[in-house]
Amino acid sequence: MKPPKKWKMAILIWIAIYPTITLLFFFFGKELLKINPLPLRTLTLTIVVVPLMVFVLIPLLQKVLGKWLNK
Repeated sequence: MKPPKKWKMAILIWIAIYPTITLLFFFFGKELLKINPLPLRTLTLTIVVVPLMVFVLIPLLQKVLGKWLNK
């Protein structure tokens, strides 16, 4: 089986990342804004988001949207 088209994977990744970051800022935004400098704040956010994407959300979305991805 050939891999999904890049534009479809881009949409899938966006569907996973946008709500995740939005929810993290909704629940922890005030605490995140206290972390300075900005690169440290970004590091903190990515330490949470990247593993969540790789091990949970992307595999889940690939199962849910599998038929569409492989069309």
